[in-house]
Amino acid sequence: MKIVGLTGGIGSGKSAVLSVFSSLGVPCYESDSRAKILMHEDLELIHQIKTLFGDDIYEGDRLNRGKLANLVFSNRSMLESLNTLVHPIVKKDFELFKDQQDAVYVIKEAAILVETGGSKDCDATILVTAPEKLRIERVMKREKIDLFQIKSRMNHQWSDEKKILLSDYVIDNIDWDRTLKKINEIHQKLLAIE
Repeated sequence: MKIVGLTGGIGSGKSAVLSVFSSLGVPCYESDSRAKILMHEDLELIHQIKTLFGDDIYEGDRLNRGKLANLVFSNRSMLESLNTLVHPIVKKDFELFKDQQDAVYVIKEAAILVETGGSKDCDATILVTAPEKLRIERVMKREKIDLFQIKSRMNHQWSDEKKILLSDYVIDNIDWDRTLKKINEIHQKLLAIE
């Protein structure tokens, strides 16, 4: 079974692209959403996060995600420390997910797949891109964060130009009809590769 990485910067539309692959019957693992769940369910990870950021990072049993985001996106070393805790747990969770699938390929979605070296564990990588202005508009529509916070998150991700060099497929997600056509082309190619 092939592992196909799917990545893209904040606001690129990778979640929408992932949902299309899922509708085609491809098993899809969302690293970012699974990480959020694991930060609430994995007791060892919760303990490590509290040790790193203090007990008050959780309010009862709920992680204060806004507070955590403010801390890590204003301090690169704190973000790296958090990633060091979360990524091994997510990697193990993905392996469990993959072992339960019966498909030609599975997709592993991660916002910073290339930056963390996670793309090295993939047989192919798909990058979803969009112009920065469009990405900012999309994020502002879906989240209650300001332009400074969006730019701060973007600055923690590699540029599309850098990630294109390490990607096997690129979906320029501006026009949805073209995006759907490109997804189908990639899907057919991945099914054909043995």
